[in-house]
Amino acid sequence: MDIQVAVCGAGTMGSGIAQVFAQNAFPVILFDLDSGALSRAAEAIEKNLDYLLKKNKISSKEKTEIINRIQFTSDPGDCIAFLIVEAIVEDLSAKVDLLKQLALVNNEEVIFASNTSSLSITKLQEQVDFPERIAGMHFFNPAYIMPLVEIVEGSHTCSEVVRELQEICAAIGKQPVVCKDAPGFIVNRVARPYYLQSLRLAQEGVAGFEEIDAILESVGFRMGPFRLMDLIGIDINLKTSETVYEALGRPARLRPSVLQQQKVGSGMLGRKSGEGFYKY
Repeated sequence: MDIQVAVCGAGTMGSGIAQVFAQNAFPVILFDLDSGALSRAAEAIEKNLDYLLKKNKISSKEKTEIINRIQFTSDPGDCIAFLIVEAIVEDLSAKVDLLKQLALVNNEEVIFASNTSSLSITKLQEQVDFPERIAGMHFFNPAYIMPLVEIVEGSHTCSEVVRELQEICAAIGKQPVVCKDAPGFIVNRVARPYYLQSLRLAQEGVAGFEEIDAILESVGFRMGPFRLMDLIGIDINLKTSETVYEALGRPARLRPSVLQQQKVGSGMLGRKSGEGFYKY
């Protein structure tokens, strides 16, 4: 597909999403106001590509071509594209402000796809121009490896946008699953007990992090809950739990974990901070 893609937010998810598109021959604009984040994203992408090169998944020529397809920018005015994937902080107001700004420099044919893991797409649509052109496009970490993408229909999303996003997913080798806007969508709604019950077991002293991870991995889970939270980011995982908890009327079974809140309050966010439930 010959379309321009812009990814807004150069964190772990944003850089991974940009890499996915670039690997599949899409020209990509990767935007972040923080020049330091852009530098770290460039380093992360090169490291990931070096790994693929070492595994003979790509050639040196292909690595160079992939990197050359990515334009790094701190100017939101550069984000003119057919598809804009928003992957910034999980805060509705921040996402609304960004999309409002980008709507000013794009036309009514743009698709705004939010990578939010739990915030309401409908609420986002209600505050931004072109609401029918807004949908969720939820990638999973690491985005350049995980095959699933949730395409989330808000109340105003038109069927043409859903179809176009499905085609784009196919073009980048992803498996799209379409769902209606709902708290946590599919994956994060189903996954809450996996994290929360494991956190409760640890908090009650039933077993330690390593023991819980080991037993769940032994029965088929590719990664235990604590290793997975460290990979995702404990702060991001907590924010998703809080959003789902509030949206569903604060059911006791989904109450966010004090243990997780303490980790975030101490700045122990997982791999990205060097320590979470484990040290890195």
